[in-house]
Parts: sequence; structure tokens; C-alpha cells
Amino acid sequence: MIQYGGLVRLTVFVEPQFGASYDDQLRIARLAEACGYEGFFRSDHFLTMSEGEGLPGPTDSWATLAGLAVQTERIRLGTMVTSATFRLPGPLAITVAQVDAMSGGRVEFGLGAGWFRAEHEAYGIPFPSTRERFDRLAEQLEIITGLWATPAGKRYSYQGRHYRIVDSPALPKPVQERPTVIVGGTGPRRTPMLAARFADEYNVPFAPVSETAACFQGVLAECAAQGRDLAARPLVLSAAQTVCCGRNDEEVRRRAERIGRPVAKLRESGLCGTPGEIVAKVGELAEAGATRLHLQVLDMSDLDQVELIAAEVAPQLP
Repeated sequence: MIQYGGLVRLTVFVEPQFGASYDDQLRIARLAEACGYEGFFRSDHFLTMSEGEGLPGPTDSWATLAGLAVQTERIRLGTMVTSATFRLPGPLAITVAQVDAMSGGRVEFGLGAGWFRAEHEAYGIPFPSTRERFDRLAEQLEIITGLWATPAGKRYSYQGRHYRIVDSPALPKPVQERPTVIVGGTGPRRTPMLAARFADEYNVPFAPVSETAACFQGVLAECAAQGRDLAARPLVLSAAQTVCCGRNDEEVRRRAERIGRPVAKLRESGLCGTPGEIVAKVGELAEAGATRLHLQVLDMSDLDQVELIAAEVAPQLP
């Protein structure tokens, strides 16, 4: 069981599109909860990015989280990240609020612009230009947070370029005053702007420490430029890192081989090595400003790794 004594919190983050049933996800989510991880996150994809079909096929992120909401008790649940191209903002606000109620107030809401063209084509989902996707993302963040913030008994309206909301009762409300909103990415302009304006957490995905630190500084500078008071409205800085932890070099090599990633690459922009080596890398990320790490577990059948990190990495974290 993880006993958090320092600043850095850990979540388990999975990619079910590579091949996982709901039961597979429930198994690892329950283990993560039992081991004391703060959260369980999953990607929002409908197609694998590697060879093979990703059998048994994709699972919807919010349908999955709804199930997990009633089959777990403590662990926080969220997306890294929901694609704004997949859903309309009004119904998405309803879905997230409902799952938050089902979980007793444990939902975290990551939202991104969407990037994987092939999955859109495979399931008939429109895939506009990068600029339009980011425009839609900005409007969705405005609408969803606006709906949640509208007092009961009041109405919410919005007129944008891509979405129009007219006299909405803005129901249901989440159990939490507002689910944690996560915005992530390494873009130098629009991502920091959106994070500074809307996010409770800013996440840098799969980047070396130096790039992660630069992104953190960029979003903090944007917060200052927008006049956001970080004392009154804090912004959690987090990183998503592929994890490959082993008790010795041979175990590390075997785990890297199973997920098809070179050890050298994992060491550069992931958390790879023995528990002591990973603790050292986490220390570097903490010095850069990270207080939360989303550990991307690519082999969901490797429950031993989840337990190993909880037992031998987490107790040593800064």
C-alpha cells in the first residue's frame, strides 16, 4: 500500500486500444486501488496504433469509467485524454457529471483536440484541420465548464463558431463542485493558453525532463500573462511517462521487449530501470515542477510491475 509522504503522486494510465476487455481494465484498476495509487486513467482511442487488430477491440472510455465507478471505491478515475472530436460538448458534460455521481465524486476530466486520423476514418468520425480541432477544443472547454458552473435554477447559453447552446438548464451537476480539468500537450502556444485559462492540471506527455521543464515554464508564464492567481487557483503540473520497471537489468530488458520499446529510448523519455533508477528520474521531474506522474502501463497483464512500483518506488518518492 502506497503511503504518500512527499509531493509526487502516482496514477496508473493504460491504453486499452492495444487490446483489453472491460474485465482486463477492471482487474488492473482494482489492483491500482488496492496498492494505493491515487488514480486510474485510460486513453480515449478507437483504434490501435501498432500491428494487429487490438483484440477484442476498442472499449469506450466513458462507458468503461462508468463501470469502474461502481466497481471501485477510492481511486480517482479519468481520461488521458478524451478527444473533443468524438463527442458534442453538451452531452459530454452530462456524461462526465453522471459518471462523477456514480463514483461519489472521483472523476477527473482530461480533454484534448484529437490527433489520430485513422481512427476517425475507421469509425466515420469527422477529422477537421488542426486549427479547427483546437478551435473546437477551446469552445468545448468553455461550454463544459460553463454548464457545470451554472447555478441550479439558472440557464446557460453560448454562441461560438462551432457550437451553439440555447437556454440550457445545465443539468445534471457533478458531485464535485467541478471535476479536475486536465489539459496536456507540448505545443508552445495554444496548449498553454488553454491550460492557463481552463485547466486544474497541465500535463506534459512522454517528454524528456528538459522538455518537460520548458513546457512547465511556458504554461506558468502564460498564467502570469493571463493574470491567473495561482495561489487562489492552483495549477497542478504533471507528466505522463511510459514505465518499465524491473528488479534488475534483465527484468527491465524483458519488460521493454514485451512492450516493443528500446530500453535506451525508454530511459530518455520514460521511467525505465530498477526502482532506484526510477526514483532518481522522478526526482528530476519533481525538481522541474511535477507533483503528479501518470505511469503509462503498456502491458496490462503485467500486474507484478504495478505492485513492484507501489512497493519499492513509491515509498522513496520526493
